[in-house]
Amino acid sequence: MGVRKAVEMAKLALEEHKSCQVWTLGPLIHNQIALDMLANQGIKVLSDSQIKNLQEKDIVVIRAHGVPPQKIEEIKSHGSSVIDATCPLVRASQKRAAKYTSLGYTVFLAGDKNHGEITGIVGYAEEAARENGRYFVIENRKEAEDVIGFIEPSVKAVLISQTTFSPMEFDAIAEILQKKIPTLEVMNTICPATMERQKALADLKGKADGVLIIGGKNSANTRRLLLSAQKYFSIATLIETADEIPPEFFSLKKIALTAGASTPDEVIEEVERVLISKK
Repeated sequence: MGVRKAVEMAKLALEEHKSCQVWTLGPLIHNQIALDMLANQGIKVLSDSQIKNLQEKDIVVIRAHGVPPQKIEEIKSHGSSVIDATCPLVRASQKRAAKYTSLGYTVFLAGDKNHGEITGIVGYAEEAARENGRYFVIENRKEAEDVIGFIEPSVKAVLISQTTFSPMEFDAIAEILQKKIPTLEVMNTICPATMERQKALADLKGKADGVLIIGGKNSANTRRLLLSAQKYFSIATLIETADEIPPEFFSLKKIALTAGASTPDEVIEEVERVLISKK
């Protein structure tokens, strides 16, 4: 839902501001096919270092992953307009991080430290933090074990998740933190689409000879699908387009398909079509 919304808002910006240059701050979504389509329509990708070169009439679309609030203010300081296409679920996490840090809570963010979504949420936590408010980004259960070594059991704390984080890793982190902080507020903010894909993939175990994961190779949720698939199937491959289907898949009797949250429907349909036509 958040990905489709971001792409639709970018296309609408092109239609409504034909005399202006439309940018996206960083790649709009983690799918090269969709990004190439937008580039062909005139949208350019803006890097952090290019913000200083923005013009007054420029339009900047904030990507689905969101950005720190400081970046939005920097863009506006150049007179450029901002269209915020942050996924509503990510926006909710940003607000929670700001709310709880401002109230003096210790905020734990389960996610990948270098992921754009976590970077944006951290920005909101930093801006709202008071003298006794603090936050930690935790990528895995080992880091959770390390953190609890210097956390007081009586601390007010909340756990929030990156929307594309591994459900199993999130549950493990929550369990470790709760052992030290019994009053920890756990907020499972993983996107339902992410959890549904993982569950559907598990349900396909034993029903196919191999599985193709269709999606961007730099997408966090797509890479996690591949890791899960490798546990369930002896043959599992990540592809971005139908052209990348490995030859051995055409000799398999049954093939399972799944896709990342950012994968356009037409790409999935093309993979299906090619598989069927060559069987």
